[in-house]
Parts: sequence; C-alpha cells; structure tokens
Amino acid sequence: METPWYTNGLRFSCTRCGNCCTGEAGFVWVDENEIQAIADRLKVSVEEVIGIYTKILYEKRSLKEKLNGDCVFFEKEKGCTIYDIRPRQCRTWPFWESTTRTEEAWQRTQRNCPGAGQGELIPIEEITRRIRVIKI
Repeated sequence: METPWYTNGLRFSCTRCGNCCTGEAGFVWVDENEIQAIADRLKVSVEEVIGIYTKILYEKRSLKEKLNGDCVFFEKEKGCTIYDIRPRQCRTWPFWESTTRTEEAWQRTQRNCPGAGQGELIPIEEITRRIRVIKI
C-alpha cells in the first residue's frame, strides 16, 4: 500500500458552520442502526423516520433534503439537530476518500470547510480509519 500524502496528519476541528449540511443536494447514506438512533431521538417509529426523513437512491437509503438542498436535520439557528447521533458519513467528514485523495482535493475541502486545516492534528491512523468507515 502506498503511503498517503498526509503522512504527518491533517488538522481539523468542526466549527459546526453547516457548510457540509447545506447548499447543493447530496447524499447522506444511513443504515438500519442510524435510522433506529434517529427514531429513538425523535421518539417516533422507525417507519416514520423512513417515510418522513429518508429516500431510496441507487438501492440505498439516504436522508432527504429540504427544497433548498439543506439536510432535513439542519436548522439555520441550531445547526444539526441530531449532531450527537449524526450518521457515520457525517461523523467522518472531512476524512473521506474523495476529500483526501490528493493535496488538491484537500485544498478544495479547506476552501469550503472552515474547520479543515484548523485545530487538532488528526494522525494518519485516525484519518485512514475514518476513510475506511464509508467510501465517499
């Protein structure tokens, strides 16, 4: 396996700005455990979460977006309303294969995410672990 370009780690500290939750529509893939956690938090049934907050795309389940493209769980005044139980895709941001593949990809990420390149130094081992959690 080739040594990644970020062998000395990368800095990241979530500012909860919401840039990764808003704007263009995208996909936030969720599994059964994540849907259950959302149902528990909202005190509703799994079926309600599936029907109200998710959609099927490419034979997978994703969170829905509002008409403006924002995540269904993002509120301008509060930010992510399920932050402490957010899906693993959200928890691993910005350490996705697509954002760390090259230095240029990481630089693009830094332009859109004020916490990327700032704060705590995340070691290569942790970055690699997060990348392996979900392929984005």
